[in-house]
Amino acid sequence: MNDPIVVIGTGEMSGVFTRGFLKQGYPVFPVTRQMDVAAIAKALTTPALVLVAVGENDLHPVLEKIPAEWRDCLCLLQNELLPRDWEAHGLQAPTVISVWFEKKKGQDYKVLVPSPTYGTGAPILEAAMKSLDIPIWECANAEEMEYELVRKNVYILTTNITGLELPEGTDVDVMWRDHQPLAREIAGEVMEIQFKLIGKELDREKLIEGMVEGIKGDLEHKCMGRSAPGRLKRNLGFADEFGLAIPKLREIAAKL
Repeated sequence: MNDPIVVIGTGEMSGVFTRGFLKQGYPVFPVTRQMDVAAIAKALTTPALVLVAVGENDLHPVLEKIPAEWRDCLCLLQNELLPRDWEAHGLQAPTVISVWFEKKKGQDYKVLVPSPTYGTGAPILEAAMKSLDIPIWECANAEEMEYELVRKNVYILTTNITGLELPEGTDVDVMWRDHQPLAREIAGEVMEIQFKLIGKELDREKLIEGMVEGIKGDLEHKCMGRSAPGRLKRNLGFADEFGLAIPKLREIAAKL
């Protein structure tokens, strides 16, 4: 029998991964907010994987309480994820996946582009996702995974924040076709913040091309979700931390 997989969080995304793990013969142990994580870790000392599938705002409180028994088998999949998020908790090399499919309540998952992953748990993720016909690929090294995380962040933040300037319900196809100068301006400021967060610059045009690949993966995807104002506020905080001007993002925030 396979060692169990622990899944922290019981939302829509964790449900997709759980389905894949079960299809591969892994017992799955869900962990909710009300459960004593330390006590569970004493009983499940050697899980095959511990998937942290909580929202962005819950990530750091969860990582603060990860038991020592689980620190070497963590897998992270949150949006806006970067190495500094896990390094802040003394975690050196968790398995990471940049998820490029969405799952909404009452609907099955929808793939935009193949999802990249990296780390010791990547083979488990690949087998699980492929059993669901969700395309996934393994990065060659940590640097490639870092680029993929930034690429996804540029896509999410640019589409969300641009959506705050456009009529409600605007999709990414209209955004990029009819409002590309605005989207590029916002993407440029988003990249400034991302580069400070990772401590180096990446190829800006390559990131734009990667974002456009995501846009083309689902042209009807709505720009602005309910998380957009929170994402903007969070990134303004980063900009203040690094002393960045980012005038367009500040202009948009002033209108909210």
